[in-house]
Amino acid sequence: MGPGTVPAGARLTPDWHPSPNFGPRRDGARPDMVVLHYTAMASCDAARDRLCDPAAEVSAHYLVGPDGHVIQMVEEDQRAWHAGAGAWGATRDVNSRSIGIELSNDGASPFAAAQMDALERLLPGILDRHGIPSARVIGHSDMAPGRKVDPGPRFDWARLARQGLAISVTPEGGDMDDSAFAAAMAQAGYTATDDPGTLLCALRLRHRPWATGPRDATDAGLARALSRRFGVDGAKAGA
Repeated sequence: MGPGTVPAGARLTPDWHPSPNFGPRRDGARPDMVVLHYTAMASCDAARDRLCDPAAEVSAHYLVGPDGHVIQMVEEDQRAWHAGAGAWGATRDVNSRSIGIELSNDGASPFAAAQMDALERLLPGILDRHGIPSARVIGHSDMAPGRKVDPGPRFDWARLARQGLAISVTPEGGDMDDSAFAAAMAQAGYTATDDPGTLLCALRLRHRPWATGPRDATDAGLARALSRRFGVDGAKAGA
């Protein structure tokens, strides 16, 4: 078991490996969401080195390895550089309003059990410290649809939802036209684009990762349920 690896039932205490890539949160912002990513790199060490490289100008608050090793690189009260361009609800500067968590994964492989165990121990403390509701634990693909796809179709959102650490919904109602679909998605928090095709891809990455083909009644029902339960601004609490 490597340093920082979290055995079952243990309290999670991340290792500290500071990154120089951070700054103050702008305009007095405080974190009110969590953004999950995958690193798309060959190893956790390679990801850590890049996230701490001044030339790369990227960082995250936490990095979680496949073995459950958790590294903290930026203090939670500081602005890490993980989200980039995008939006969630009314928020355009997502970095100033979020905690960024990188999961060491190449984007094609399943997420290891030890890694998910560690994430489930890391998230509750973050949510409690900042009063963040489960509806505002989102993926990079949620706030940057069309530009980002992480944490990807293999990430187990349903597992987090069962622990009250993310949301899931049951579809409500039938199909809708493009404009109604885009409006429902915006109400649910997806405000970075109003393109129905891009929004469909983002919705499926999160809630129906293996669905294919044109938008159907299930997709529309998911958008409707998300908008009713968690809009406006994607901010309502609960799962």
